[in-house]
Amino acid sequence: MSRIFEALPGIEVPVGAISKGLAQMWEGAAADGRPSPAGEQSMATQINLVLHLGFKTDAADAVAQFETAVKFSRRYPSRVVVLCPLLDDAGVTDMRAKVYGECSIGKSADDTRCCEFVMLSYPRSARVHLENQVSISLSTDLPVYYWAHRFSESSKLADYRYLLNTARRILIDSATAPADAFSYAWPQPEKVRDLAFARLLPVRQSVGQFLGRYPTEALAKGLASVTLAHGPEVAAEARVLLSWVKDRIGACGTSDEKVELSQPADMAPRAFALSFAYGDPRSFTWKADLATAHAAFDADFGAGRSVMATTVALLSPENALSDAMFF
Repeated sequence: MSRIFEALPGIEVPVGAISKGLAQMWEGAAADGRPSPAGEQSMATQINLVLHLGFKTDAADAVAQFETAVKFSRRYPSRVVVLCPLLDDAGVTDMRAKVYGECSIGKSADDTRCCEFVMLSYPRSARVHLENQVSISLSTDLPVYYWAHRFSESSKLADYRYLLNTARRILIDSATAPADAFSYAWPQPEKVRDLAFARLLPVRQSVGQFLGRYPTEALAKGLASVTLAHGPEVAAEARVLLSWVKDRIGACGTSDEKVELSQPADMAPRAFALSFAYGDPRSFTWKADLATAHAAFDADFGAGRSVMATTVALLSPENALSDAMFF
């Protein structure tokens, strides 16, 4: 896992001098003519984010998640602490640290927004000191959000109980999390949010708005079955969408036992097909392919057939992150 720490950008500093390292980083940026905080307003950090890169993270993936956090921080100025635990820590006893920061222009030339990152690489033996190091690396009196990415086992997050209890939200992604992530005994399960659910927001809005034009009775009466088919690359999103469909069906007073999930062999890799079947000529179908961004509705709830072409897309990773955090 040291390769992850090495792959992330930043300036290595002594663990005991992170604050000094951040100050020197900004001084160096200003001296080089690079964007740097012009005053207290540009450093008005709004939140703390702890990004925990689990053992299943490789270097390329770590950089991708780091870049997502950077893009998020351009909208919500943040102090981000990136945890890089060492899987192979034989002979390693010390914690290492890096600092990184950048500034960007917001809505106007006078709106400069800056973010700061602290990367921590540590062996198992140093975990006893991790809570203290994380706490002093965060901005005081600001909410903490904990993002656990590609962790290998849910039970191992018990070592991070400080974060599980302190965080306002715990963010995981069911597309990459262990199978037991949602059956795990989280200390406060109401805090847990799924990034897969968040990035499906445009899909949920599109389907919900189309069906919302019809009376509940027209949708629910005589409903025989609901089938959601999906391609192999969107299996996690399909499971999340299925759960949402079950919830909506239940709200209409219909049993969610009628809802089924399938993965046809001939389905496009990033495609969905949602269909309602009735005991009469009524019907509903929504087909979408994320690869082409094309989607189409075809429905007849007894008042004539309605066909509509539309677009489909998932939220960007940084927007899914903000949706899961704040909504």
